[in-house]
Amino acid sequence: MKFLSTAAALLVCLAPVSTTARSLDFLKSSQSPIQVQGKSVEGDNPLEYCTDPSGDVLNIKSVNLSPNPPLPGKTLVIEASGTLREKIEDGAYVLLEVKYGLITLLKQKADLCEQLVNVDLECPLGPGDMALTKKVDLPKQIPPGKYNVHADVYTKDDKRITCLDAHNIEFKGPF
Repeated sequence: MKFLSTAAALLVCLAPVSTTARSLDFLKSSQSPIQVQGKSVEGDNPLEYCTDPSGDVLNIKSVNLSPNPPLPGKTLVIEASGTLREKIEDGAYVLLEVKYGLITLLKQKADLCEQLVNVDLECPLGPGDMALTKKVDLPKQIPPGKYNVHADVYTKDDKRITCLDAHNIEFKGPF
């Protein structure tokens, strides 16, 4: 279940805050960075927009993952920046779906403000420019395979904050 909350945090953490993280040295991997097809989120990441983001409450400037692709048993560093066009308050929610291949592992509606504590944030948020640096220790026990994550995030008034997909995140095991 820790992987599922990590996946949720990765997609939900884009409603950012300013923090600082130490730079980390990672072992070299023979895996190539994840490449995305379609309308990609700017930066070194596997994210793409589900729909045209021009009307979203959150304007994502960039998201960088290190390492990309993420590795089981390693620390994942997420750096994100963006602009919230309006305040995010209690009642905001995320529709989250995580699949392992064709198998749906998780499909739920979650309270966004409750999830934000996973990335050291709390409601209300914004509006304004924000930046986030978050370190997530990934468990060694992530089963090898391809994962897909979908997060559709809304305000308490059902206005879209953002909608993101991460396709074919492949875990091969620790190196």
